[in-house]
Amino acid sequence: MESIDGVLLVDKGPDMTSHDVVAVARRSLGIKKIGHCGTLDPMATGLLILVVGRGTKIQDLLMAEDKEYVGSLQLGATTNTQDAEGEVLEEREVPADLDEATIRAAFDEFRGDFYQTPPMVSAIKKDGVPLYKLARQGKEVKREPRFVHVYNYRIDGIELPVVNFTVVCSKGFYVRTYAHDIGEKLGCGAHLKSLRRTKSGKFDLDRSVTFEELKHGDRRELIAKMLSLPEVSRLRGA
Repeated sequence: MESIDGVLLVDKGPDMTSHDVVAVARRSLGIKKIGHCGTLDPMATGLLILVVGRGTKIQDLLMAEDKEYVGSLQLGATTNTQDAEGEVLEEREVPADLDEATIRAAFDEFRGDFYQTPPMVSAIKKDGVPLYKLARQGKEVKREPRFVHVYNYRIDGIELPVVNFTVVCSKGFYVRTYAHDIGEKLGCGAHLKSLRRTKSGKFDLDRSVTFEELKHGDRRELIAKMLSLPEVSRLRGA
């Protein structure tokens, strides 16, 4: 029987889970042994790395690599999910004199090494139960702060109350929480309005397939677009 092993890069669209993408890939490729390397929230788009067949053996290695995201945060409102999909918890006035220097200073507070408290709406488990399930029940539990790292950030544009940015960060980093925490530093609150993952380790969107191509594309063409395991090793410098 034909062995299909490697890595397939997918440009995930909005309004779908990472598991949805994996399920479609299993049907399109006709193979069950497929996993993904780092969850993207339903509202987020961009690079989702799928590991296929023997590629699943390097899943943990690929998940551990640094990520780049392009996003936007909206000042003046906090939500229960820390992003635009949640319910607004509080609205605050955005200072009329808020300038780029003040915004940049807030971003600078979250650069390098620091601890980040994961959001309640996350897949982290407490006593075996995902936090998001507890959040749906209206419960909030203590979360252990996680040690994370921001290598660099760039403010791409400011059109108050929206700030567009790019951030390069370590694994386990929540961009939703990043947006929320910056809003708290500025005193007016914020939530993540949009998010797109553009890089993960040595991989970017240049060789990705769209979700529509994954769902409706020819199986042979999809297999041809996969990265072989030797190619993945070369790209990673392993």
